Parts: sequence; C-alpha cells; structure tokens
Amino acid sequence: MERVNKICRHPLWLLHMSRLKEAEKERIFCGHGIEHLLDVARIAYIENLEQGYHIPKEIIYAAALLHDIGRFLQYSQGISHETAGASLAEVILAECGFDEEEQKQILSAITEHRDVRTRQEKNLAGLIYRADKQSRICGFCPASTQCNWSEDKKNYLLKV
Repeated sequence: MERVNKICRHPLWLLHMSRLKEAEKERIFCGHGIEHLLDVARIAYIENLEQGYHIPKEIIYAAALLHDIGRFLQYSQGISHETAGASLAEVILAECGFDEEEQKQILSAITEHRDVRTRQEKNLAGLIYRADKQSRICGFCPASTQCNWSEDKKNYLLKV
C-alpha cells in the first residue's frame, strides 16, 4: 500500500482535500472527506473479495481515495467533479508510481463512478460506483428528507 500512502501525502491531494473540507464545513448532507473515501475503499474491497474479481487492493484504494478529489472544483468552478477529479488524479497517480494501465483503470473508475450504466459492471468502475452508493447511510441521516437523491438511490436498509 506504499503508493496509496503516497497519494495521501501528495501535495495536490492534500490541497484539494483541505479545500473540500472547508467548502463542506456547513454541509448537512453526506460529506466527501476521508471517512467517505475509506468507506468506499473498504466496501469495494469487500465486494472484490466476495465476488472474486481479483482487483489488487492498492488499485481499489487508490480509486476510492481519488474518486471525489474534484469536488472542490465542482463547488468553486462548476466543473463536474468526475471530470475535475480525473485531471487531478492523472497527475497524482503518475507521481505516485502507478503505471499507464493502472492509471487508465483508476481514471475510468473516477470518471464513471456516477454513471448508472456502470452499476452492474464487474470491474473497478462498477465496484467504485456501487461502493460509493452503499457507503451512504440514508436511513440514519437527519437530512435525508431534504436530500436531492431520488428515493431509489437512498439506502434505508443495511445491505448484506
């Protein structure tokens, strides 16, 4: 997990995580901080093991840690966070030692993590899509009734 830890120490990742934390400090809905990123990583890794996809843990964690990195740019500049995130992640991944094929796979997961067509895919993008949605605990959220997620996306029950 050496390269994943490099991501967490990368100046660009730290800068955008800090800006995101500040931008979301008054947010009543689900946040996109480290807790969310690690929830996504762990859920995706568990499904990976259960389904036998054999995607390396380091690749799953890298994608999870980077999938929302563009959120601050979405808030501040109106750029979709998956597009902004892929641009930021491309720099970070290269500087943290991920090879071209790994970068391609991770960048695809970042750009597709909100695309409903990705939902059933048995690859990294599908794992990140599903884990991102499953990480939200709408049934326990005091702001659930004000949330703009459609009812079919909200998680009111724990999934086994």
